[in-house]
Amino acid sequence: MTLAINGGSPVRKSYLPYGKQCIEEDDIKAVVEVLNSDYLTTGPKVLEFEEKLKNYVGSKYAVAVQNGTAALHLAVMALNLEKGDEVITTPMTFAASSNCILYCGLKPVFVDINKENYNIDINLIESKITKKTKAIIPVDFTGQAVDMDSIMCIADQYNLKVIEDAAHSIGSKYKGKMVGSLSHMTTFSFHPVKTITTGEGGGITTNDKDFYEKLLLFRSHGITRNKEWLGNKEEGSWYYEQLEIGYNYRITDIQCALGISQLDKIDKFIKRRKEIVKIYNCELSKIDGVILQKEESFSDTCNHLYIIRLELDKFSATRNEIFNALKAENIGVNLHYIPVYYHPFYKNLRYEKGICPHAESLYESIITLPLHYSMIDQDIFDVIEAVNKVLGYYRN
Repeated sequence: MTLAINGGSPVRKSYLPYGKQCIEEDDIKAVVEVLNSDYLTTGPKVLEFEEKLKNYVGSKYAVAVQNGTAALHLAVMALNLEKGDEVITTPMTFAASSNCILYCGLKPVFVDINKENYNIDINLIESKITKKTKAIIPVDFTGQAVDMDSIMCIADQYNLKVIEDAAHSIGSKYKGKMVGSLSHMTTFSFHPVKTITTGEGGGITTNDKDFYEKLLLFRSHGITRNKEWLGNKEEGSWYYEQLEIGYNYRITDIQCALGISQLDKIDKFIKRRKEIVKIYNCELSKIDGVILQKEESFSDTCNHLYIIRLELDKFSATRNEIFNALKAENIGVNLHYIPVYYHPFYKNLRYEKGICPHAESLYESIITLPLHYSMIDQDIFDVIEAVNKVLGYYRN
């Protein structure tokens, strides 16, 4: 156990996690109603949640699935690409954003990040496009929308498809339009640390009917009972056929009941997250040696994560020592992310350090601070006090 600075008392008596779900009585009631109903797994609540999700983001279609990784996997599957085709993405993300490319026998191509906003660097994408490039998976890092107009312009020019990984960004807007309605497909995660949760859960939104129908098929083993898809064969209501290889990525009515209840409250969740970020930005920007993520004017951001970057030459400690000191103050810091290609699995695929220098530099100097709806103002100021205390102690 690391002791607090100078061996004194920590800023907080109790531990403050970096992320946490908010489950209230109406959420519990919604889930209990399903538990007392005829359906537990895929049933009417799944359709209701999908309808609510598509209406919220402004898309024509939505498909709910087991988790955000399943959403990414199915979205890439729906592109029907050939083995060895290339898909461009960012290394500053959770591994699922890249793993979904590998699942389909494709090659991830990593493009470095913009060193100020930490999203994929728009100006570097074209240099990585080859004859084998078929798609781009940009990630809305921390919740800030990527520059979708620029990405879609590149995609149109080179006949590429775009899957926006919006695992962080439900509730964010790009130039006044909700994330989820801007790309060929958009994927979401509803993990407990996200803005809304279904426990585990994910979703894909799209305006393309063909993609929508493929997603429905792939979600459930590639099997369908849809008479139209089966050529209106005169068989019993029991009849089904497997048309493609698919997966059991179905979500449950239990999860979707929670998701419906959470979506009803998303505006208040967003409002509180923005309040916390505003206080952080105001107070942390005053600390010498702390760099904040640039907020782009085109993104009305609902932050999932709050990242600070340290100018380490101004301190007598490493990032890891500062990280551990903040934990000793009972601040539940975290780190997002290790560049994907640093992982041993990717090293075995012959990805090497040095290919995305801005992402690598960011990784060496960032810390994720707590951000979730349940935080009260005292929690916010405890975090700020702890950052000031630790950085003040280690300042050169």
